[in-house]
Formats: sequence, structure tokens, C-alpha cells
Amino acid sequence: MTGRFLALVLALLLAPPASAETRPPNELGRVMILEYHRIDYPEERWTRTPENFRRDLETLWAGGYRLVALNDLLDGRIALEAGRTPVVLTFDDSSPGQFRYLEVDGRLEIDPKCAVGILEAFSREHPDFGRAATFFVLPGAARPNRLFDQPEHEGRKLRFLAGRGYEIGNHTLWHANLGKYEEATVREQISLAQQWIQRHLPRYPIRTLALPHGVYPREVSWALQGTAKGVTYRHDALLMVAGGAAPSPFSRAFDPTRLPRIQATERELQSWLAHFERRPEERFLSDGDPTVITIPRAGRRDLRTALPGDLRVIER
Repeated sequence: MTGRFLALVLALLLAPPASAETRPPNELGRVMILEYHRIDYPEERWTRTPENFRRDLETLWAGGYRLVALNDLLDGRIALEAGRTPVVLTFDDSSPGQFRYLEVDGRLEIDPKCAVGILEAFSREHPDFGRAATFFVLPGAARPNRLFDQPEHEGRKLRFLAGRGYEIGNHTLWHANLGKYEEATVREQISLAQQWIQRHLPRYPIRTLALPHGVYPREVSWALQGTAKGVTYRHDALLMVAGGAAPSPFSRAFDPTRLPRIQATERELQSWLAHFERRPEERFLSDGDPTVITIPRAGRRDLRTALPGDLRVIER
């Protein structure tokens, strides 16, 4: 860990816990959707070590961030205490370090050093942090990325994730670069991935697609909805691999077909945490009431014209 990042972590850990609550709510602020890949050793471009992933969670919790599910963000269901900021976790490629079972004395246990093990332990220690993440899986990839690389347990893992409130998203069958293919192949890659997941989770609603390599097909509509091989799919959001913090789901700038993410490397995460420390007015801060959207007085022009549900708007 760099000295600058350690200093930032310490500053967040030592900051008064009520500091965020002293700022006025702003539910038009931006939201970080963090993008993880491998949780493993050594630390490198697409790999976060278990210890550093755990440290990321500690830093977010200490800084007033709280987990929300991606689908709840899309639906505008932000149920957080006043002064807290939503953060979304996503995991691409279903590598084994994301979810691994160990056999201990004849029993299956979740590896405490895999992402799911770390998230489960952290939520027990800090129940106010929440438990939420979206896993964009590859059902037909080569090893080690085929559904977390334990074929005898793949169904058990998917059922565990769904049962514990985690979300499962589409990442195509084997990480196909959708910009290279004709419509039929694009639709097959998406529909067959969904079919594979639903073999283990019948009728499970797969609402989101993370684009492999961040590449769109020639027609965005091919990725959003369609039918192939007798399987019908429909996605409410398409996730990119970069782009920074996302606009608020209540903002006119929010576009679920082009949802940006922050790659959760040490440098990128450090940069965005520091950005919101310097520019707190850009950060989404909850008002504590999920039925109300509290916005700055000058923010009415930035508000979406069609808001989800029966949400009321208050200007501060």
C-alpha cells in the first residue's frame, strides 16, 4: 500500500463518524460503482489481494459509505441513514478467488479469503455496512473463470448468492467481445449465458449485463433485449468497464444503458475517495427517508423528469 493511500485510510478511520451527517443531504450526488476482478495474489492490475479488499471495505465503511444493491440503485430505492453514501460492488469474470469452498473436516466452508467470505465476515462485524454485490459470471468460459472454477459446486454457489441477497448478472457466455460479432452471435452469447444460470436458478431475473472489455455491439438494442435459442432476455442496465463515478439515479444525466464504473485498483479508489473529500458537494448524501429525494435548491434543472415510484422531491 502506498504512503498516500495509508494516510487517506488513517484520515478516514480517525475522522469523527458524524462528519458526513453535518453536511446537508444531496441525493443528486454521484455514486461509485466499483469493479473488481480477481481476489488473489499478488496485487496487480486486475487483482486485489484479500487483505487489500478487506481494507477497501474498512475504508469505505469508515468514510460513511454503505452498500446498496445495483438493482436497488437502478430502481431508486436508496434506504440509508441520513448522511450516508451508497456504494455498489461488482465482480466480473467469476474467478475462483471471488467465491471458493474449502472442505474442512468433511464439511464445506466458504474460504475466508475469497471475496464472498470477506464480505460475509465484514457484514457480521459491521451490520450497518450492508450486504450487497453483483457477480457478473461466465458460465461457458475456460477454466479458471467458468462459474468460480468448482464445477461440482457451481449450482450451490449461485443459489447461495441469490439466497443471501447478492445479485447475479450476465457477462456473456465466455467473455465475448460483442463488437466483433453479428447480431445472431451477440444474442446467442447473452441468451445462452442466461440459460445456463437459470438451470440452477429457474426464473431468476437477470437484469444487468456487464459488457466484456466494455465493448458495445454494433446495435445497443441487441444487448438490451431479445430472444435467441428459445431464451428471452431483457436488461435494465449495461455496465461499462470505466468512466468514473455514476450520476445519481435521480439525475437527468443517469443513463442505465451506459453505466460507468470505477476499476477498484488502489490508485483509482484512492483517487475517487480523495476527490469526494475535496469536493463533498459532488457526493450523494442520503436524507434518511427513502420516500423523499432531497436536492440542492439549484438542482431542480438536473432532476429526471420521470422519477421512480411515488418519490417526493424536497429542495434544501
